[in-house]
Amino acid sequence: MASTEGISVTRTRRRPPSDLWALAPYPVIVADEAGTVVEANSAATLLLEGALPGASMPDVVPAWLARGHEELIAHTRLPTRGSSEVSVLPSVSGRISAQSYEAHATRGHDELVVWWLVDDTDRRLAEEALATERERTRFLAEASNILLASLNSDRCMDATAQLAAEYLADVAIVVTPTSGRRLPIAHAVAGQDVTRTLVVADPKQVPGLSEALQGFPPVPSRWIDPATLPDWILPSGSTGPIRSAVVTPLPGHGMSAGAMVLLRGTDRAEFSENEEVFARLFAARAGAALSASRLYSEQSAITRTLMRDLLPPRLRQLHGVEFAGGYRPAGASERVGGDFYDIHPGSSEGEASLVVLGDVCGKGLDAAILTGKIRNTLQALTPLAADHERMLQLLNAALLTSHHTRFATMVMASVQRSESQVRLRLTSAGHPSPLVVRTDGAVEEVPTHGTLIGALDTIEAHTVEVVLNPGETCLLYTDGFTEARGGPPGDELFGDERLKRALSECAGMPAEAVVERVQMLASQWLRDGAHDDMAVVAITAPRTTHLSAVNGHTRGRYTA
Repeated sequence: MASTEGISVTRTRRRPPSDLWALAPYPVIVADEAGTVVEANSAATLLLEGALPGASMPDVVPAWLARGHEELIAHTRLPTRGSSEVSVLPSVSGRISAQSYEAHATRGHDELVVWWLVDDTDRRLAEEALATERERTRFLAEASNILLASLNSDRCMDATAQLAAEYLADVAIVVTPTSGRRLPIAHAVAGQDVTRTLVVADPKQVPGLSEALQGFPPVPSRWIDPATLPDWILPSGSTGPIRSAVVTPLPGHGMSAGAMVLLRGTDRAEFSENEEVFARLFAARAGAALSASRLYSEQSAITRTLMRDLLPPRLRQLHGVEFAGGYRPAGASERVGGDFYDIHPGSSEGEASLVVLGDVCGKGLDAAILTGKIRNTLQALTPLAADHERMLQLLNAALLTSHHTRFATMVMASVQRSESQVRLRLTSAGHPSPLVVRTDGAVEEVPTHGTLIGALDTIEAHTVEVVLNPGETCLLYTDGFTEARGGPPGDELFGDERLKRALSECAGMPAEAVVERVQMLASQWLRDGAHDDMAVVAITAPRTTHLSAVNGHTRGRYTA
């Protein structure tokens, strides 16, 4: 320490750069523009053997660092010595042995370049893991959208195999449970179409497959020897030996939806534990989609079976009489409702057929269920078809003893051909009166009446007989037609008079044409407005030709 006129001055010896770099926590290499190592700290010499002063960088450092130094010298202007310009130099990165390093360049003294080697292995591993998780999340989201896009079980099965083959493995096999020995299998090879087959095989031939089909946890892939896999599990499009295999269940809703087998060839790494976990995540989504599609298919089959008894029958000519029917449910998405019609043919041409058209209070599936019960009850009562009032009394008693609180209206018609004419016995139970259109266009309202069914302990019904000449039609309909609101004002009733005028225009038409005409006019009136269930039945006496007897003695007959 020196003192000058009361001022103390402390002189500290300045350390040379090599001493400072020795204290740096990172490997440091100083090189000149020719690529010669000028200095290197101890950390650098431990990391890079031969990184000593005087050595050439291409000989002692990795190629990526030597190339980075050359490009830096060739394309970057280095600040001159003593310049106040801030030196911002690029960085390069690469691997040294198993570690990853990022080399940052700074301006040293005497126009030298100082390379600081920072170990960024942990950061890069974290970035790669994050990128992998992002990619997997994107795949799972895309897979969920694809799998849930269809409730068709075959398409869902194909999509599962295709997605697994494209993203998880080289080959994917989806096996679904079966009650027999034939296993439904979908094979998918990356870049090829999915093939589906039925294979007679024992799933126990594949380690873990039988357990996976029962919903048990998967076995580790290291327990599976790919060389022991049977030929039926391998698709025809796969080539080369199998290096690794994974068998995982496809968990469904309360039961297994199947199993998935993933195969990788020798040109890819074996399945890691992390990849097996991710395969199970995908399998969980695929299993849920397969289970939902299978449940939908089963419910659709049950619905179709039950619906066959609820849908109105297709009417046709029977025992020389034309029958035609039409039905339109209240909801566009519904197939059945509270309106119904049915026909119970006579055992022979000489016996009358029974036609029933009714309207149950309410609409939709609840009304359709009661409709089905009424139709089944009437089917059981057909031996009493000659006595309409007795049938209605028994039906009324049956409805009163059921848990339903709904009631119904109904009209019954016994139809019998008599030479060229058709004789009808009509009975109404609280239902709109049938209409008859004559050949001259005149429309008559049949004066039958009665009380509705399922509301009172006793009922009354009045039967009326009507005769149809050739070309004449009797129309049975529900109030969905007359109470349809629409027209130019938008809320005007179609009404009885408008229906009669429409029927008058149908004089002489076949039964099918009469039904189509009435339905078309009602639809035009409604446009897209809301409406009740609508059912209609036309009974027509066909125009006939009389054939005389061949021998001239016996009676002739009429043909339609």
